[in-house]
Amino acid sequence: MSGNIQLLSDTLAAARSEGRAALIAYLPAGFPTVDGGIDAVKAVFDGGADVVEVGLPHSDPVLDGPVIQTADDVALKGGVKIADVMRTVREAYEATGKPVLVMTYWNPIDRYGIERFTTELAEAGGAGCILPDLPVQESDVWRQHADKHGLATVFVVAPSSKDDRLAKITAVGSGFVYAASLMGVTGTRQSVGAQAQDLVRRTRATTDLPVCVGLGVSDAAQAAEVAAFADGVIVGSAFVKLMLDAPDRAAGLVAVRALAADLAEGVRKR
Repeated sequence: MSGNIQLLSDTLAAARSEGRAALIAYLPAGFPTVDGGIDAVKAVFDGGADVVEVGLPHSDPVLDGPVIQTADDVALKGGVKIADVMRTVREAYEATGKPVLVMTYWNPIDRYGIERFTTELAEAGGAGCILPDLPVQESDVWRQHADKHGLATVFVVAPSSKDDRLAKITAVGSGFVYAASLMGVTGTRQSVGAQAQDLVRRTRATTDLPVCVGLGVSDAAQAAEVAAFADGVIVGSAFVKLMLDAPDRAAGLVAVRALAADLAEGVRKR
């Protein structure tokens, strides 16, 4: 079975044709439980997210700030496995028909086996992977398997990336480019800033892939600010914080659905 890279590309193209940025949400698998995480992904899709990134919880998530680290700890203590991540992808995709990616560090894939991982992700209906710590120069084997199974390989670029480095990354990536709006870890910020706009401009000079901005967006106003210059707005910590702060699972689902609706309105006010 082939993965859903085409669905991802079509979804991002459809948003652009509507004159807006796409809304991309992030939620970790297994948080607060496996079933609860699946319900949360469905809730943000219901609220208006175009794409969801399902995080594979990791004990040392170098790109993630304290909010996502806390959620990852909950998931890992609950015994979440890669099979649960695949189940989350499968059930979210089957329920919505919308593109679902996995965001993961490289070590779990390396230990699990690249062919096994890509085969299972494609069979689950996944659209691809975001791989923040896989160096481009070491990605050939992964990309061969991902291409074979119809999966996108999304690389992360940062404000510190030089133009020649951007060109090397975007030349081999697929699906979209994840532009980190600032140096540092994930988390909500008061302002996303001009660094992100400059990074998008420089990245677009090297590729026709959509450029989507993450790290720091937490409300409709910030979503609108980023949507004015990016092809997609990525929101993670704000959703996870609502789930962490909710008094119970039902309240958490209501909260993330409402935030998704607010952000979906924001990306349409670019």
